[in-house]
Amino acid sequence: MEVQSEDGGLDAPSPMEKFYHKLSMKYTAWKDATAPHTVPRWGSTAVCFLIYCIRVYNISGWYIVSYGLGIYMLNLGIGFLSPAADPAVEGILPTSESDEFRPFVRKLPE
Repeated sequence: MEVQSEDGGLDAPSPMEKFYHKLSMKYTAWKDATAPHTVPRWGSTAVCFLIYCIRVYNISGWYIVSYGLGIYMLNLGIGFLSPAADPAVEGILPTSESDEFRPFVRKLPE
């Protein structure tokens, strides 16, 4: 992020800002490169989850954190699968062609 100096010009970004920008660009490139590989991504997610479960079991702790994380992930899953509008509240189905009824529009977090 560049900041205006007193003389009206722009200051050069600091080394930390350059490092953060370079790191974020590498992370974005990595995400874009792994996007089409769904099976390896889900497999690595399952392996990470298994490692976390083994860690929680061996340490005999972090149960409350795991419970909260599980509730949060359940909330995200329900929000993803539930329709954006409740059909029971909205009333009847559309009667003309201009009224388009879309009950299964998902609420996706941005």
